[in-house]
Amino acid sequence: MPRFFCPAPLHTGELLELPAGAARHVQVLRLQPGDGITLFNYGPGWEMGNSASSPGGEFAATVTQMGRSYVQVQVGAHEAVEREPARAVHLALAMPANDRMDWLVEKATELGVASVQPLMSERSVLRLSGERADKKTAHWQSVAVSACEQCGGNRVPVVHPVATLGHWLRALPDGGTDGDGKNPPARLLLSLRDGSRPLRERLRAEAVHAVVFLSGPEGGLSAAEEDAALACGFAAVSLGARVLRAETAALTALALLV
Repeated sequence: MPRFFCPAPLHTGELLELPAGAARHVQVLRLQPGDGITLFNYGPGWEMGNSASSPGGEFAATVTQMGRSYVQVQVGAHEAVEREPARAVHLALAMPANDRMDWLVEKATELGVASVQPLMSERSVLRLSGERADKKTAHWQSVAVSACEQCGGNRVPVVHPVATLGHWLRALPDGGTDGDGKNPPARLLLSLRDGSRPLRERLRAEAVHAVVFLSGPEGGLSAAEEDAALACGFAAVSLGARVLRAETAALTALALLV
């Protein structure tokens, strides 16, 4: 059954006009009144935890009316199903060039990433700022929405605004506990420097409930950038003897972490 992200409160029995993006998708699929779809609403634009009437999971719905530019549905039964990984992984990475960032956001969403932070580092080829950066961020967010609709996830990862590595490191919170009183996310840095601990080994030795994983561009982060990350509490980890492409390395690490 087709699935659509609908960033609004959902209530069983209500008649709801779908947002423009979902409505266009329904039109493209040539759905008709009476056809069933699935809706979910956890993600950018609507925070589930702000309302007791938004219980997460997903809702059955039925198309009731269609026009040239709108689609109305009736929201049906709620199903409290979640398909998210047990460990939240926040991926921060120096953006690869060309269309590889699109591919990376799509695949990271399919794997269950909690958020994506696009970064610019010393060796980054792709440089974005101003309106161009805003448009790219919005585009990557739409890629994440589409991937979440396809893969069955009910929580769309947030794609954060593009930042420089230095600015992002300086903005990281200090240690302590998070809002649930737990230890803060572990901070891991993908590195080829001597002394980097294999990621598998670290995961076997330590139980972590959440991770911020920092990965560099082609050629890796500079020594100075790695030193700055280590000074911010990151621990250097490796993926093995082979040198992987930047996007392959990030997704390999994500697959091990989730």
